[in-house]
Amino acid sequence: MGLLNKTSLPAHTKMTGDRVQFINTGLPDVIELKNVTQIYDGKHKVIDNLNLLIEDKPDQGQFVVILGQSGCGKSTLLRYICGLQQPTSGEVLIDGQPLRLNQHPISMVFQQYSSFPFLTVLDNVELGLKLEGVNKKIRKEQAMAMIEKVGLKGHENKYAQYPLLSGGQLQRVAIARSLIKNPRIVLMDEPFGALDTYTRRKMQLQLKELWKELNSTIILVTHDINEAVFLGDDIFVMGANPGRIIDYIHVDLPLDRDPSIRYTPNFIGIVKYLDQILEK
Repeated sequence: MGLLNKTSLPAHTKMTGDRVQFINTGLPDVIELKNVTQIYDGKHKVIDNLNLLIEDKPDQGQFVVILGQSGCGKSTLLRYICGLQQPTSGEVLIDGQPLRLNQHPISMVFQQYSSFPFLTVLDNVELGLKLEGVNKKIRKEQAMAMIEKVGLKGHENKYAQYPLLSGGQLQRVAIARSLIKNPRIVLMDEPFGALDTYTRRKMQLQLKELWKELNSTIILVTHDINEAVFLGDDIFVMGANPGRIIDYIHVDLPLDRDPSIRYTPNFIGIVKYLDQILEK
């Protein structure tokens, strides 16, 4: 399988030493990190001259996974993209322009449950629309449609707190709230990390279905190889000490994936390859 051979990286990438370098093609840029470095305490370099390019795939959207061991800087990249943190040096570009939060609709889903426990599920999901001044009737209709899409119909009047809702249901609330405004970019920082295996896989299927409807750019951070291969269309592998992109593969699997794909030779081969990369 060609994608398991480092010498046959896709046309817009090349290996330079121990890291991937990106070459612009004719496709529009969605997100680009250019020569990004992060230094703490004036001496501790956690990310070094990192480059990352995500280009637009017409009529499809992008489902990108950043895969790497804990502590390599995966979550920091998401913080750059949504404007929560600035790198020590380097550029963060959205649509080829410097990041400006008021111009680029970006949503984020965190690993920790981030719903407001004193609000109902419905109130949580429609909050962004309410802050924008959307008419009450319209925002309720849109919120209820999204609640149904994420499988929470019948729970809309419950407070978004445990144990009234399970962990998986609370993450559904967060996802629905993030997607209600149909953002072009959705960042997800290990959103299923605290869930049991069965619930996690159910949520993965649901997320994949939502992405197909939105045609947006989803960037998901995980250290779970199986999750990365099941969800991702493109996988960027990060190395640590310092953080950098050390590998990239386009996942050679159909965009429509059901659980049975996990047992196919192609899926197993990609998982094995990534496992070997991360073990180095």
